[in-house]
Amino acid sequence: MTDGVNYKLFINGTWRDGAAKDDIALVNPADAQVFGRVAVASASDLDDALAAARCSLSSWSRTPARERGAILTRAAQLLAKRIDAAAAALSQEQGKTLAEAKGEFARAVETFEWNGENAEMLNAPVVIDEKRTIIHESAGVVAAFTPWNYPAVLNARKLAPALAAGCSLILKAAEETPSAAVYMVEALQEAGLPVGVLNLVFGNPPMISEHLLASPSVRVLSFTGSTPVGKQLAKSAAANLQRCVLELGGHSPVIVFADADISKAVSAILDYKFECAGQSCNAPSRILVARPVYDLFVQKLVEATKQIKVGKPNDPATTMGPMANARRIEAMDRLIKDAVSRGAKVEVGGRRIDQQGFYWAPTILTDVHPQSLVLHEEPFGPVLTVAPFETIEEAVEQANATEFGLAAYFFTESVDIQRQMVRDLSAGALSINYLKGVSADVPLGGLKQSGYGYEGGIEGVRSFQTLKLVNAASPLVLT
Repeated sequence: MTDGVNYKLFINGTWRDGAAKDDIALVNPADAQVFGRVAVASASDLDDALAAARCSLSSWSRTPARERGAILTRAAQLLAKRIDAAAAALSQEQGKTLAEAKGEFARAVETFEWNGENAEMLNAPVVIDEKRTIIHESAGVVAAFTPWNYPAVLNARKLAPALAAGCSLILKAAEETPSAAVYMVEALQEAGLPVGVLNLVFGNPPMISEHLLASPSVRVLSFTGSTPVGKQLAKSAAANLQRCVLELGGHSPVIVFADADISKAVSAILDYKFECAGQSCNAPSRILVARPVYDLFVQKLVEATKQIKVGKPNDPATTMGPMANARRIEAMDRLIKDAVSRGAKVEVGGRRIDQQGFYWAPTILTDVHPQSLVLHEEPFGPVLTVAPFETIEEAVEQANATEFGLAAYFFTESVDIQRQMVRDLSAGALSINYLKGVSADVPLGGLKQSGYGYEGGIEGVRSFQTLKLVNAASPLVLT
């Protein structure tokens, strides 16, 4: 991407500036320099997007599912050919390494492919018996809101299933990382998506959400972001009884039992934790280690953390890039100072790296007081806390102690312990002896304050469908 890039809104099939001609600066987190602008939507722009989504809904929802799926599949193929350019743009905007950005776009392509290939099956009627059938129909216009940390994956996880279900959309993508949405809109447009079905806006998030959710035309809200914002959006959506799919904050524990392979556990945890500089709601943030192996685990964890190379995201030697913005630096500083003031020990890191850009050293904390903010707020950055446990019951209690319930991880070779952890851990997703992202063919949803509803897999498409029960006095023929 070159200096002076200018991203626009996409409304009713046309790229355009906002009506008020306002824009927002794009800042490269690697050097804190402005390199472009993104257009800001006004109320009139949003009205135009709503009108376009309403007008296109009927014809798109009646387009055969096979044809809708074919468009998604073609868009996946087009996006796959542009991964290098798209990843470079994302890396410059967000700070993740080029390798991470390419991997993220590969997952986005997979999401379009899966929904495209399965669109016909996902929209097929379900015959209960010869007189009763359930029909899947489009839920209507969708307002989708995505964050800046994984924009390629999260845009795809909203766009692909909603389009497969026959919905029209207004996507409010992250202003700090606009390019991923732009690349996807361009691919879908080139693949043959009809005019008006997908509209892309940027701007003032509270104003946009308030305006869109005030419209009774919007029937589904899909949001990924913080728990406080998700709660506010759900409150706004209640006025029009809009369905909500909310993937919110996380504070994921990792439990390492005494029989675990310590070296493999350390490697797996660090690889997943420090991807995207720890700015992931699924990333592990609290490690609980069985007392007999605690000292060895901490030693190996600290040694491995010191080997992480923090640097420019376009440097092939870099294994962790900068944080995305100055706000995350301020949050890390606040959380770690609070923990240290309560007696925590900084085993490694714990400071901002003194160079231009938003760099924070990978951080390991031990002896963290139970009341420390880092154990209760979602850290969303490159910091891990480590604490010992004596019994399985204590480990489960500590793992479930936060208000979040998105993901949890544990390492053990014991089948009995694995069964107990699967039963007792409160999280929407569990991983045993490894950590990785969620694939396109399975659902992900949070418990407690981590949200509700599901993204991914069959359940993810169902989030954008309504079910119509058809009863007939005589055998029913729908095809």
